[in-house]
Amino acid sequence: MPIKRVLSTGKFPVKIYTDDIESEAQQQLHELSTLPFIHKHVAAMPDVHAGIGATIGSVIPTRGAIIPAAVGVDIGCGMSAIQLSLKANDLPDNLSGMRSQIEQVVPVGFDMHQNLAIDKTLVVTMNERLNILLQKHPALVKMKKNFHKDWQLQMGTLGGGNHFIEVCLDENQNVWVMLHSGSRGVGNIIGRYFIGLAKKDMEKWFINLPNKDLAYLPQGTEHFEDYWQAVLWAQEYARINRQEMMRLILETLSQTDLPSFQVMGEAISCHHNYVAMENHYKSNIFLTRKGAISAKEGEWGIIPGSMGTKSFIVQGKGNLESFCSCSHGAGRRMGRKEAKRRFSVDDMITQTQGVECRKDEDVIDEIPAAYKPIDEVMENQNDLVEIVHTLKQVVCIKG
Repeated sequence: MPIKRVLSTGKFPVKIYTDDIESEAQQQLHELSTLPFIHKHVAAMPDVHAGIGATIGSVIPTRGAIIPAAVGVDIGCGMSAIQLSLKANDLPDNLSGMRSQIEQVVPVGFDMHQNLAIDKTLVVTMNERLNILLQKHPALVKMKKNFHKDWQLQMGTLGGGNHFIEVCLDENQNVWVMLHSGSRGVGNIIGRYFIGLAKKDMEKWFINLPNKDLAYLPQGTEHFEDYWQAVLWAQEYARINRQEMMRLILETLSQTDLPSFQVMGEAISCHHNYVAMENHYKSNIFLTRKGAISAKEGEWGIIPGSMGTKSFIVQGKGNLESFCSCSHGAGRRMGRKEAKRRFSVDDMITQTQGVECRKDEDVIDEIPAAYKPIDEVMENQNDLVEIVHTLKQVVCIKG
């Protein structure tokens, strides 16, 4: 589908790939479009909805500046998926044991590993890079008790909220493992710290913004360079975190009663809350994808639905107007508090029928009805990506 709507109320246009957008999100996009360093236009994906700092589902091209709150506090949050040689009939009839086994090896919520779960040489390398940042910004360590210990023990853990691990079946009944997580507590600390610095810099330089969460770091300043190194570190942490979780899950599945299996091809991995330097419209710029994934021509990506609906393995079409991007999921249609007010445990049971997952009060905010219809989201971006595989979960583990 083509662009559905264009906002022209700011300095730069906002090109929106859906008509399903609430007024709060439109206002956020307008405020974003008033910034003088936007490059060409802002793109809003079909799953767009209001967020903190910037609209979720927005693609923000900037020249000479980055908005830390647009990148957010779960820096590098994203997806990983891998196909196995197993078929649906290889799975046991009762999947509760499989869910339990995965939950035992991958800590969820606020839990973490008791001992280091990853290769020590990898920790040493990450620690060397982190210490360079900490020497300049020792206040980061003071933001969390057991800072150094926790970031290491959280490597290979899921977290909470909408993070998940799923066992899925595709259209050919092939088994996939898919997961969603980010940079955990250390990414949150880095995000909050530099968001605070950006706001202080705006005050120091007497820069008035339509929204204080749009505080930015100009390229060439000390805080910009430090943030750029910090955000690259956190994005790498998030990638390794997903890689280590996938390793733990596959090792666990190989020790169950399943038939022996192989991994089919390479894992698909993509960030959807991050910033990168890219070239668009013949200019090198900083591109922030806030709830969006890269969809360059032929590039593999993952677009998950809710915990009771379909997800998609896609290949990008390299659409220039979207800055070679697409949605990162279905997108919420209501907030978490509203979902808990509106729905019950019985609703959760009904909407997740056939899925081995938690069905209690603590996960009602993730009920499928709290999200936009994924088929509609996919239809609105059929000129951004091509669907290669359609997945349906049979096991879902939430933080």
